[in-house]
Amino acid sequence: MSATWNSTANSVASPADSEAASAAEPAAPPEPPQPSSVGTRPATPDVELWTDRYFVKTKQTVGRFGDKSVCYAVFMRRPVIFTPRLMVSWLRQVAAERGFPVKIDLNYREGDWVGAGEPLMYISGSFYHLVDLETLYLQKLGAPCVAAYNAFTMCTDLRKVAFIAMDARHCAGTEMAELMAYAASVGSAAAKREVGAVGFIGNANDATAHYFGQARGLGTMPHALIGYAGSTVRAAEMFAETFPDEDLTVLVDYFGREVTDSLQVCRRFPDLAAAGRLAVRLDTHGGRFIEGLDPQQSYAVLERHAPLAVRRYRNDAELRILTGTGVSAAAVYHMREQLDHAGFPKVRIVASSGFDVQKCTVMAEIGAPIDAVGTGSYLPDTWKETYATSDIVEYDGVASVKLGREFLLTRKRHGAHG
Repeated sequence: MSATWNSTANSVASPADSEAASAAEPAAPPEPPQPSSVGTRPATPDVELWTDRYFVKTKQTVGRFGDKSVCYAVFMRRPVIFTPRLMVSWLRQVAAERGFPVKIDLNYREGDWVGAGEPLMYISGSFYHLVDLETLYLQKLGAPCVAAYNAFTMCTDLRKVAFIAMDARHCAGTEMAELMAYAASVGSAAAKREVGAVGFIGNANDATAHYFGQARGLGTMPHALIGYAGSTVRAAEMFAETFPDEDLTVLVDYFGREVTDSLQVCRRFPDLAAAGRLAVRLDTHGGRFIEGLDPQQSYAVLERHAPLAVRRYRNDAELRILTGTGVSAAAVYHMREQLDHAGFPKVRIVASSGFDVQKCTVMAEIGAPIDAVGTGSYLPDTWKETYATSDIVEYDGVASVKLGREFLLTRKRHGAHG
């Protein structure tokens, strides 16, 4: 549990001169990125700059009046999936660089479900050296634990669906992006163990692909390539020519002709379609229905495939997921109908756009025919739920904790040493 996991840096290539680029052979893909120190920030000398000032002042006071051995209990106020690796790695690194021993008792294994208020771990060592680290190690724990919980829930609900983590552009910087990728991998692994889920098969960038057992990120094209190409089919042709050995996933909502453009791409690449190497990605925004649907037609589609879906009580949010605009359950069923009717039953459907815990649950309830989901919506949406708390429960071996947190004293330490 205490092994150091460093992230890897993105490779960034400078654009070549346009004339030379058009005449040259396609460039070989860059080598896999090398490890960097993203997961170990901030560096030990910078801790004082980034921690809460009152902890720095406390450290100075303890240095003046004498150190004590302390034990911290760390907990969260909501259920989570335990995701401690990056936090523990950073804490151990700082302790090693400062030259003080730290004992970390993990009460749970990585990927375990933990109830609200249960101590996640105990951290023991020098008060002088630990006091200014609290701000920073809590930052590396709370949000990943909640994100892992969400990822676990989504993968468990849609257990036969492959997930791709596409959260990086929604993160507040590279450190958060690493924490969230790690969290998705932990939640996914837990779902695989618990229910045999397919889970997350990769993510969208190279830097954190190693958390999913990949050398590189996954993905084919953004909407920008469709606009550049001028048509959905032409964008698919460009991609296939540039990456001839890769499977092809094509965005089909750019022009609002999801069905028409999907079928045109299938007819342009019949061999890929027949081999199951072609997928269409539905990413229709919530301002309109996909091609061929309206409210009435959406209900009719579900009546054909999942008649009980809208007959039971549904709140407004669930109804929007089932029959509303954007990538609804009706939209997915409608696309599957059109592909099958046209003779392309092996063409896969990748769904994206707002696939959070609730949307995955509703899609799973009615058996929506989704092959893969691209999502960043496992990121915590209520940020205050991600706040981890660390309280000292012992000073020089004597139990002491602030009033109201006595429950931290009564939890048996049954975990493994970190």
